[in-house]
Amino acid sequence: MPEFNPGLIPSRSPLPAILAAAGILVATAAAVFYFNPHNTADLSITRVQIYSAHTQTQGIRSKAHVMGMAAREDNDLYVLINVKITNKLRLPLFIKDESAVLTAPDHTITEASALQTQELANAYAAFPTLHTLASEPLARDTRIAPGQTAEGMVLLYFPGAKETDWNSRESAKLVFDLFHQSPQTITIPK
Repeated sequence: MPEFNPGLIPSRSPLPAILAAAGILVATAAAVFYFNPHNTADLSITRVQIYSAHTQTQGIRSKAHVMGMAAREDNDLYVLINVKITNKLRLPLFIKDESAVLTAPDHTITEASALQTQELANAYAAFPTLHTLASEPLARDTRIAPGQTAEGMVLLYFPGAKETDWNSRESAKLVFDLFHQSPQTITIPK
């Protein structure tokens, strides 16, 4: 029986195998890029309402100033935004947080997180008119199935702001932070 001699095996160039593997990888990458959606979600704003709250606190008079409280005035701005978010992926989306970035005419930036569902009752109790403007909230941890749309209200609270601050803004953006996906941003129209 003859012995195995690797020197007798004709050598082949690895170039065809490398080119075939590279071609398969390029075709796979092109198919993934072409068939996967380029947008995570489509956002649209259907309505924007504002409620400007002005509260005054009377001073408490007492002989000892320790218990006395000085009179003060507060301005608060609530922005109610109705939003539609459509899932463009083939996997569910989960809303982690909703926030806004307000840029004033003097280029100062104010960030506000949306009120959570548990906080809405307190806001409605303090300002009943706010409750009449409100609709069903779009809550955190909302699950949006692939190809489906979720719609609801996002209530933003800007302490110390007035209606004129909102109307004269340079820009305002609503940001949806999503679990396992990049944040989605939409400009709030004037």
